Order: sequence, then C-alpha cells, then structure tokens
Amino acid sequence: MLDSLPVRPAAAPAAERQPPFGSSRVLVIEDEADVAALLRLHLSELPAEVRIAGNGEHGLALALSAEFDLIVLDLRLPRLGGLEVCREVRAAGRTVPIMMLTARCGELDRVHGLDVGADDYVAKPFSALELKARARALLRRAALSKAGRGPVASLSKEALQFGALRLDRARHKATLAGADLALAPREWDLLCFFAEHPGQAFSRAELLDRVWGYGHDGYNHTVNSHINRLRTKLGEGSSRPSFIHTVWGMGYRFDATAAA
Repeated sequence: MLDSLPVRPAAAPAAERQPPFGSSRVLVIEDEADVAALLRLHLSELPAEVRIAGNGEHGLALALSAEFDLIVLDLRLPRLGGLEVCREVRAAGRTVPIMMLTARCGELDRVHGLDVGADDYVAKPFSALELKARARALLRRAALSKAGRGPVASLSKEALQFGALRLDRARHKATLAGADLALAPREWDLLCFFAEHPGQAFSRAELLDRVWGYGHDGYNHTVNSHINRLRTKLGEGSSRPSFIHTVWGMGYRFDATAAA
C-alpha cells in the first residue's frame, strides 16, 4: 500500500516550502501509524502544522474543539468510521475542507464520502506529489474564500441578492430568509459561480473545470454531491423556490428569478 509513498522524499523546492496563505493547520485522522507518520512528513512540507488522531472518536473531538485549515480523513477507522466523522463535522456547521483518504477505490465508496460532505478524495496507494497538490489546492481555495476573493470577486457588487437568498462576499456569508447557511468552501464557490452566471446551463465537466479548477480527475459525482448538499441547504423540496435546476442531458443552471 505504501510503495508509492517514499519514506525519505527529496527535499521540497524552496517555493513549495513557502505557505501561499500563511501558516496552515492540518488534522490527520488515520489509524495506521506508518501511514500517519508519512502523511505528517509530506504535509509538513507545505508547510503546515500537522496533528494526528489515531481513531475516529479522537479525531472528531479534535475537529470540533480546535480550528483547522484542512482535515485529511481515512475512511476506515476504529471506534468511529470516517463517514460518521465527516457527517458529524458537517452537522456541527464546520466548513473546514475535508480530504477523504482510503484504500478502497470503488465508485460507491467515493459517492458515500462526497455525499456526507467531503471536498476531495484520494485513494491509497497515492503519490506524495498528488497528495500535496490536492492539499495545497484545498488550502488555497479555503484561504481565498475567507479573504473574500472567491470565484465572483471580480464583480463590482459586494453582495448579490436573489429574493430571500443573499450572498455577502465581503463577509463570506450566505443567508436565506435571514438565516445563515453553513456552506463548506467548495459549496460557497459553487453557489457563487452559479450566481455570477444566472440562467446559464453548465455541464458537470464544465463545473469541475470552472469551480474546482485544479486538474480534478473528472469524477462527476463530485459535482452531484455538492449540488445535492446545496439544494438541501437552500431548502429545496420544502415551500421554498428552487434555485438550482437540472437541465436534462446537460447539467445544471441557476434560476435567479426563482424567488421573484
């Protein structure tokens, strides 16, 4: 399993060792000690401060009691599984990016991880370069969002209003009928992208390229899972209007007139 992870990797280039957005804190929840040690070694080169939890209960306690910029979460954990940990983190309103890590490679496992709120998915065995590239991308996107420089920052308006839905980019805050929406970084990016292009239909591949934008492996269920979570948070299926519509044979579009 560890063949593609070198025990003594070459030193990272100086540019890679410089944090793009300041110091990062990463929580690794992994029960295999050798894998956890390698993850600490590689992620520290970002650079980042890395904390290790050896089981799901400990990892969840840390995730809910401290602030982290990224969680690397193994799917199969003792005491409390990775899916349950991810679900509880999201249920608590934490929007920290979550990278799911597992030896499983079946489509159903990926679907489950994404459905409960994971932002990305890396299968074992993985390369150190891919791991760090994906971790940097999640850290960079989360930092940009917190700084109010997300995908629609080029627009002149600081806030967008669609009926009861308001997107306040200056404060990185979305509200629906005055109630805060706890959006994960990727959910925020996706909703802002839709709001920037009301009425336009985008395929899943286009959304992966335009919103994820870091050479994602093209796994289209990533988009489906985030759309489903957005729809739930926007109250679809209740008495509220539907903002995100499925365009059959194409993808999705945002209806800015839904609440008119």
